Amino acid sequence: MIRRTFLALTTAMALSAPAFAQDAKDIVDTAVGAGNFTTLVAAVEAAGLVETLKGEGPFTVFAPTDAAFAALPAGTVEDLLKPENKDKLTAILTYHVVPGKVMSTDLTEGQKAATVQGGEVTITLEGGAKVNGAVISTADIEATNGVIHVIDSVILPPEG
Repeated sequence: MIRRTFLALTTAMALSAPAFAQDAKDIVDTAVGAGNFTTLVAAVEAAGLVETLKGEGPFTVFAPTDAAFAALPAGTVEDLLKPENKDKLTAILTYHVVPGKVMSTDLTEGQKAATVQGGEVTITLEGGAKVNGAVISTADIEATNGVIHVIDSVILPPEG
């Protein structure tokens, strides 16, 4: 009886394991599933970065919410989504991505991090964690290929 129960439980767990594995999502699917990154996801699609952010990684994404994009001057997002502005959009989006998986516990005051765009962002911790002044409102949303930190504003790479 015990052996049969053990075998039944083992079989049930083995059969359910793939279902649990399917719950794990990459950065793009995690952002889509969250529901408050529709503008970010549309921008990633317009820039042609979906496959990159679905790639092996790991990546750390400082992800602006829809409200962060809405706070930009009127017409900015629509302008960036135009095909002729793809390079500028790509630069802005890749400025929000750091190679590697950087958890909030890895962040230090004044830390500089090189972005995929090529520029650097600065982390500050006084008064709560921030990246280039954008408040990290939710940290450490893990994905299969990295981590997402939700930020309250869009950060822009330095001009030039």
